[in-house]
Amino acid sequence: MLLDFSSLKPREAYGWMISTIVPRPIAWVSTISPDGRTNLAPFSFFQGVTANPPTLMFVPVNTKAGEKKDTVRNIELVREFVVNLVPFSLAEAMNRSSAMLPYGESEFAAFGIAPVPSLRVRPPRVAAAPVAYECTLDRIVGIGEGPAAANVVFGRIQVAHVAESVLGEDGQVDPGKLDLIGRMGGSSYTRTRDLFDMERP
Repeated sequence: MLLDFSSLKPREAYGWMISTIVPRPIAWVSTISPDGRTNLAPFSFFQGVTANPPTLMFVPVNTKAGEKKDTVRNIELVREFVVNLVPFSLAEAMNRSSAMLPYGESEFAAFGIAPVPSLRVRPPRVAAAPVAYECTLDRIVGIGEGPAAANVVFGRIQVAHVAESVLGEDGQVDPGKLDLIGRMGGSSYTRTRDLFDMERP
C-alpha cells in the first residue's frame, strides 16, 4: 500500500499519521491568561528536543474553524506554560479536559482537577502529575494555515518536579512506578509498563 500524502485531504493524512506514529506521549499543558484564568489541555504531538539548552515541544493544531486553541492564545500572551505528564491514574481526568470549553473557563475547576502553584512560572501545575516541566516560551513556529494547521510550541525547561513516589532505590525514575500512558490511533491508549531492554552497540 502506498499513500500519496500530496493528494490526501488533511483529515485523511491526520488519520494515517496518528494511527502509525505511535505510541505518542501526552503533554498535559497548563497555561494562564493575563487576567489569571487557567487552562488545561492534552496534546499528543509532543517530544523532548534537546538537553542543550533543555527544550521540549508540543503541537496544538488549529480548531475546525481554523482558529488557534486557547493554549496557544495564552502562551502568546503569557510566555510560560507547564507540561504535566499523564499516568494511568489520571487518564480519565486528562480525557475530560480535552473537551472544548469557552475561552477563560478553567478545566481545573470544571473537571475537579487539583492545581498547585508552580515555582518559576505563573501557570499552575497538576498536583497529582508525577512529573511536571515548568517552561518559558522559546518560540512558536506556524506550519500551514486554516483548520488542522500546526502551531509548534518550543519551551525552555526551567525546572522539573518529579514525585518521590516514582523513583527507585537508585534515585532514578522507575518506569513501572511512573506508569505513563501514550496515545495510539483512534480512541486507544497504551501504558508504559510493557518493557524490554537492548544494549546499544
